[in-house]
Amino acid sequence: MGKVKKSPWLLHYDGSSCNGCDIEVLATLTPVYDAERFGVVNTGDPLQADILMITGGINQQNAPVVKQLYDQMPRPKVVVAVGTCACSGGVFRECYNMLGGADSTVPIDIYVPGCAARPESIMDGIMKAVELFQKRSDEHDQYEKEHKGEAGPVDPNINTARDKVKMQEMKGAADA
Repeated sequence: MGKVKKSPWLLHYDGSSCNGCDIEVLATLTPVYDAERFGVVNTGDPLQADILMITGGINQQNAPVVKQLYDQMPRPKVVVAVGTCACSGGVFRECYNMLGGADSTVPIDIYVPGCAARPESIMDGIMKAVELFQKRSDEHDQYEKEHKGEAGPVDPNINTARDKVKMQEMKGAADA
């Protein structure tokens, strides 16, 4: 892993796991394994997060929550599925209320399999997520540099076309 130009902030969300993966994720983020040595900072705010780490399968109740967390995160962002349940639904995939793994709701960039995923595997997934985030961040910066002034300033917090329309409406109302 090369030099990190920005410390990515990590948001952990427990979908509907048995807590086995959550315990391993928490062990990974504490000084025992110390994920912060790779430049990762743990946060509880999706508006500040760069990496979304999901444990557990996705069910009908938490699917809108996961989608909302994903939509609130600024771009560029990386999503990591930790554990067999987050990757594929695991042993719960045939349950009536399960939609499947996290990829049934949001796009997943990195899969960390295991039941429960070991801290070493989670660390590997975090390092891959940091590398992917740095690559996307560099591409984003390059794009902004090349297209500076074409369509006005790029706001990384605007994630959807609906948000862009709202911003334009608010700007128009402020000018009036």
